[in-house]
Amino acid sequence: MIVVLAGGTGGAKLARGLLDVVGGDGLVVVANTADDIEVHGVHVSPDPDLVSLWLADLIDARGYGLRGDTWAVMDGLEALGRPAWFRLGDRDLALCLVRTELLRAGRRPTEAQAEVTRGLGLEARVLPMSDDPVRTQVRTRGRWLPFQEFMILAGPGAPVEDVDLRGVDAARPTPEVLAAVGEAEAIVVGPSNPVISIGPILAVPGMRAALAEARAPVIAVSPFVDGRAVKGPTDAFVAHAGLEPGAGAVAEAYRGLLDGLVADEPVSGLPGLETDTLMDSPAARRRVAEETLAFARSLRR
Repeated sequence: MIVVLAGGTGGAKLARGLLDVVGGDGLVVVANTADDIEVHGVHVSPDPDLVSLWLADLIDARGYGLRGDTWAVMDGLEALGRPAWFRLGDRDLALCLVRTELLRAGRRPTEAQAEVTRGLGLEARVLPMSDDPVRTQVRTRGRWLPFQEFMILAGPGAPVEDVDLRGVDAARPTPEVLAAVGEAEAIVVGPSNPVISIGPILAVPGMRAALAEARAPVIAVSPFVDGRAVKGPTDAFVAHAGLEPGAGAVAEAYRGLLDGLVADEPVSGLPGLETDTLMDSPAARRRVAEETLAFARSLRR
């Protein structure tokens, strides 16, 4: 079994490549839930759903949402003068309605996400990092915003002044996450934003200890290609954390956890695999997945 820690698109792409290599019954993805939001009367879990849609080959060309979705509900809300800044396609909204119904019935987020992934026809498991609520807040221009408001409403180039993970001190990894980490053959930290995508997963008390005690090697794949993030706000958040974009930032962000690092540049201080990490096609995703797994299997704890 291969365990992947994932947040945004990079981690989801790698998980999709690994699915081709190990199959659904051999893959578990631990996904960031600190970006979750309650909006339009439903509980939205963007990162677990992003991973699930990539695994199900249903991702839209935009890089998020369901391919071929329609927008009747959002159009209706806007016509009624309701805010629709967080846009959910009609079928995407249906997934969130299922999740919300289960949560309100007392089911755990892990159980609710399992229903969503089963509904998409997946064998691979997508596990929330915790069943406890954690919410990323970003301070910009002197005020705190929930992560989704920062990303969508603050505007391009909004400065990152501080980051706070509300509720993380009271959170714990789920039994499913701890069991997967303990049973894994390899643990891969996906090429997601190390500060706001992987950072919340590692900040859950007990998660770093579980990774440190795992029998499987822990390796990371750098999210930087030619010294820059492929997409999203990774560069801004890494700069806020006082890190220089590149393999060194990844090694520093995960200090004490890694047995190896995959990057498109030389790695110092720990075993490294230098390879092209751009995953812009199914063939590239499979190649990076195969090379990453072979590298992991060459390492011993």
